[in-house]
Amino acid sequence: AVKLMESGGDSVQAGGSLKLSCTAAGDIYSNSCMGWFREAPGMEREGVALIKDDGGRTLYAESVEGRFTISRDNAKNILYLQMNALKPEDTAMYYCVANYFCDRLTYSKGVGSWGQGTQVTVSS
Repeated sequence: AVKLMESGGDSVQAGGSLKLSCTAAGDIYSNSCMGWFREAPGMEREGVALIKDDGGRTLYAESVEGRFTISRDNAKNILYLQMNALKPEDTAMYYCVANYFCDRLTYSKGVGSWGQGTQVTVSS
């Protein structure tokens, strides 16, 4: 099992930036992906970005492409999400996931290990 701890969530104005971090402890499987999902009140959890174990491949949701950047530091076991040009519709609880699929951003309950989430609120 993997334990994940997210941090970096905050309240910002539209157009601002935030950088989320996720510290991982435990077994990260090779050929798996880590990533970020988000869940707004009353909405289903949706994928934001995924990155392969070697950092060589990424996948982004269309809604964040060009604004968000996912990266990882395997030496420190930390996953990042740099979020720029934030919009009110980015407001959500952001969750880190490990040992997830690499070819889809759809949420599959029961797959992967999940953190507790960090809240991002963007005001207009």
